[in-house]
Amino acid sequence: MLNKNIIEKVIDKALSNGADFADLFLESTFNSSITFNDSKTKQNIVGNDYGAGVRVFYGHTAIYAYTNDLSEKALLNAADAVSKAVNGGKIITPIDLTKKEIQNIHPIEIPNNTIAKKDKIDFIRKVNEASHGYSDQISQVDIRFLEKNQHVMIANSEGLLVEDNRNYSRVYVSSIASNGTEKQVGGEGPGRFAGYEFFKTVDPVELGKETARVAVTMLNADYAPSGKFPVLIDNGFGGVIFHEACGHPLETTSVAKGASVFAGKMGEKIAFEGLTAIDDGTMPNEWGSENIDDEGMETQKTVLIENGILKSYMVDKMGSLKTGYKRTGSGRKQSYRFAPASRMRNTYIANGNDKFEDMIASIDEGIYAAKMGGGSVSPGTGDFNFAVAEGYMIRNGKIAEPVRGATLIGNGADALLKISMISDNMAMAQGMCGSVSGSIPTNVGQPAIKIDEIIVGGRK
Repeated sequence: MLNKNIIEKVIDKALSNGADFADLFLESTFNSSITFNDSKTKQNIVGNDYGAGVRVFYGHTAIYAYTNDLSEKALLNAADAVSKAVNGGKIITPIDLTKKEIQNIHPIEIPNNTIAKKDKIDFIRKVNEASHGYSDQISQVDIRFLEKNQHVMIANSEGLLVEDNRNYSRVYVSSIASNGTEKQVGGEGPGRFAGYEFFKTVDPVELGKETARVAVTMLNADYAPSGKFPVLIDNGFGGVIFHEACGHPLETTSVAKGASVFAGKMGEKIAFEGLTAIDDGTMPNEWGSENIDDEGMETQKTVLIENGILKSYMVDKMGSLKTGYKRTGSGRKQSYRFAPASRMRNTYIANGNDKFEDMIASIDEGIYAAKMGGGSVSPGTGDFNFAVAEGYMIRNGKIAEPVRGATLIGNGADALLKISMISDNMAMAQGMCGSVSGSIPTNVGQPAIKIDEIIVGGRK
């Protein structure tokens, strides 16, 4: 993307007023988005974005500047600006970059932007027709078909120079059911860190039917009760509660500031003894995977909690400086417009030894959260509330009638200790995670888990 000589000049300029560290992030990204609703293609947006960001460290202070002008002059101006933010007063030795080759552990078969638009529209129409064909209560189907190819180059004052190419593919479907007075939504958003070959693994008919099924089921369901109940949260997107209420507080973005309920608890029991939680960027072609993070470190598998004991945080370079913990390849960001921060990748609760049927049978009266929706959480306290997108009552050890409008209200640290059973059906679901370094692809996942008691907000 840039020759080595210019990159070295930029790094040297960034260090010129005594910074302890400097890095340069270069990016060129292709994006394609097709939006389909009312049985018509509404948007077909294709574009390229490129730019660079320069960052320096002065002790525990980071300064970042970015530009979409990749000329030598513009990059040197950005480096000069960050270098003058603080005067460190040290003598800087010019760097000599050494190109590092990385192993691509996420092979791409069909690079994005190489398939005819007609094939993509055919896929979308099959989803749309299957959803509308499921029930005459389906009033609208919204579909987004997304492709992204991001090429990055990262260099720093420690001599690192590395490049990587990233392909992302995803389709998001939202089916809306209506009875004339009320509406309910069923949504799915499968995606992979892969090329167009991903779409060949997705059955568009089943995708359309599944979203319609959830919407119609919830439209015709009664309202959920309120109170304290045992709750069984199923696999896949059920992991969003762990992601939000427990995952974010395990990032050094929060831990280093003391704004985390898990700060200072390394080596302590923080969860049910049968629970192990992992953040893994090495899983082949998973939505949250990478070869390297946005600081140029090779990705890795990080055990966060093992048998209930806190074993690691997710640590970026600045987080390592502030906390003393080793980096975990977790420095991520949306684009060159953001400085990196510690972020999740594929974060999940590992399989347990319980069987789903036994977990249901253990509950006399409770809630089965088959699919979770969105919610909110306070990272400092871990307090959360999340909507149940598809819910059912459990009565006498059996799944009973569907219920809608349920909200799970609790505290992440408290919920971890109230888990009593973990199934062996771990699955993942895809999402976009927003934080201080922008919106990034992340997987959430878990097997079905039983929480002995949690507050359920409902209308009955």
